[in-house]
Amino acid sequence: MKFVVYRVYLEKGTKLYSNLGRPIAVIHDDNCGRHDTIGGACSCESNTVRYAHETYPMHSCRNNFMYALAKHPIAKKHGLNVRHIGPNINFFMNVPVTPDGQLKFDDGISGPGKYVEVRAEMDLIVLISNCPQLNNPCNAYNPTKIQLVVREAEGV
Repeated sequence: MKFVVYRVYLEKGTKLYSNLGRPIAVIHDDNCGRHDTIGGACSCESNTVRYAHETYPMHSCRNNFMYALAKHPIAKKHGLNVRHIGPNINFFMNVPVTPDGQLKFDDGISGPGKYVEVRAEMDLIVLISNCPQLNNPCNAYNPTKIQLVVREAEGV
């Protein structure tokens, strides 16, 4: 299932919709304020365009997604494969649109203690890749860990 948001930047209160117009999630809380919806997941191919041909064999978010779908039992249970990978959200990534319509991959504005809280409006299967990008100067070429907390909704 793919989602539609009809805005470039997500913020508290933003609802995410499926390609069928069904609400799938809402940004319930957010103290970072910048999340990219158009830069896409890095791939081996996009890394060669942005950084150099020799970066092709390096890790990428798209590879992480494909690996998860190939190996994870829940993906196998539901018959998911690479064609089920839809658009992604780059939480905490700062990709402003310049006045001439270009994308600019700026340093992130997040840091320790920053978070985004997403409330699912339906059962979801979520793929997460903490971007393994080693070529981007963001974070001083040092990707750092994230923490993911999943809670049952109250009253469930």
